[in-house]
Amino acid sequence: MSTIRGYLKKHTEALVKDVGIEPACELTGKSKATLGRYYSDHDEHADRFMPIDAVAALEEAASYPHVTAALAELKGISLSFDGTRRNADDKGGVNADVIALSQRFAILMAEYQQSIEDGVITVNEAKRLLRETTQLQQVLIDMKLHLEDEAT
Repeated sequence: MSTIRGYLKKHTEALVKDVGIEPACELTGKSKATLGRYYSDHDEHADRFMPIDAVAALEEAASYPHVTAALAELKGISLSFDGTRRNADDKGGVNADVIALSQRFAILMAEYQQSIEDGVITVNEAKRLLRETTQLQQVLIDMKLHLEDEAT
């Protein structure tokens, strides 16, 4: 399977799991088996991807636009979105973002240290690192939005 296909399938899986399998079935009108095929890495499902309307419905319910972000990253584009997030409405602005940024970075480094102790990063460890990296990215987006607000 090509790198791009695998990358998109992993992000499709992250999207479905973010929403939850049962709610994802309800939102898309697809069965669990069908949703599973969209992110399966088996050769028989290599060319099967989730329809864009299903992606849009799931991303509306998800905490992060996993597939849209993956497509943007593949094209070298960075996105910012303004959905309600943990520190989007706080009154601390950039100062609170700097604190959140340093906390998230510390968590990421702790996860990394724990992951490389045995010299091998397992799939589960990589998923935890990816989750923390995504959280760090969301804090940076919040910070960017606060800075843009202050600049206007």
